[in-house]
Amino acid sequence: MLKQRTVKQLVRTTGVGLHSGTKVELTLRPAAPDTGIVFRRVDLDPIVEFPASATAVGDTRMASVLVKDGARVSTVEHLMSACAGLGIDNVYIDVSAEEIPIMDGSASSFVFLLQQAGVQEQPVAKKFIRVLQPVEIRDGVGDKEKWARLSPYNGFKLDFFIEFNHPAVDGTSQRAQVDFGDVSYVHDVARARTFGFMQDVEMLRGIGLARGGSLENAIVMDEYRILNSDGLRYDDEFVRHKILDAIGDLYLVGHPLLASYEAHKSGHALNNQLLLELLKHPEAYEIVSFETNEAAPPSYLRQMAREWALT
Repeated sequence: MLKQRTVKQLVRTTGVGLHSGTKVELTLRPAAPDTGIVFRRVDLDPIVEFPASATAVGDTRMASVLVKDGARVSTVEHLMSACAGLGIDNVYIDVSAEEIPIMDGSASSFVFLLQQAGVQEQPVAKKFIRVLQPVEIRDGVGDKEKWARLSPYNGFKLDFFIEFNHPAVDGTSQRAQVDFGDVSYVHDVARARTFGFMQDVEMLRGIGLARGGSLENAIVMDEYRILNSDGLRYDDEFVRHKILDAIGDLYLVGHPLLASYEAHKSGHALNNQLLLELLKHPEAYEIVSFETNEAAPPSYLRQMAREWALT
């Protein structure tokens, strides 16, 4: 049986929120089978729990934000991405402020944290959402058009195109394709950092965002060039980070997807709308488990063997 997974032991880290600038302590704890990924605001009395869910997303300005009873937990996408990349089904995520720490702007710190905790298989079948029919969301027209699509595929692959009309971004590849049957999440996606533009900083801070942003946790550009002295980690780091974000956003559907995801200039809002559109059409997907490894998608088995072999 292809089994559900949680972490073996409790682990902690601290950091600052990218948008709030607030110091925050983050704790990962094992969770029982079928718990899912649950964020907990332990600074609130009583504690507020936020099960990771596409329907719980209440804000998508520059991040994916879960909202419940007037409380928020923000910027969940990088940690969700790491959980998806390492196949974690069940975990409690305790957070001492309203935002997940940004760390270095990528998912690599969360990968390291999960690797420290270790993986524990559980005696319950892992559940997948298998897409049966194409589902698509479009927004805008002409050169302003954005779209995202899910299509049937016996595995998980992503194809993303970005367009920023900025010399530093245009000088890199603006399209990337990742099939996790062949590519390592840990090596080839997790280290891609978030990015932003100096000219947007004052505007973002004026609406309460990017208060914790710096060259230590983002790729920052002026009108012409990258300001980080260490340059890029990947030749196509900009579009790879959009793929990293999409993996985290899509994992908010509640289970790993067996699907092909294609996107043109998509972001948190469109990714969430795509999941909501999928959930509105029960005929477009099914929830499946695999009683034997031989019945499971070979690409998923290769991915899990590869990622945990890197610990």
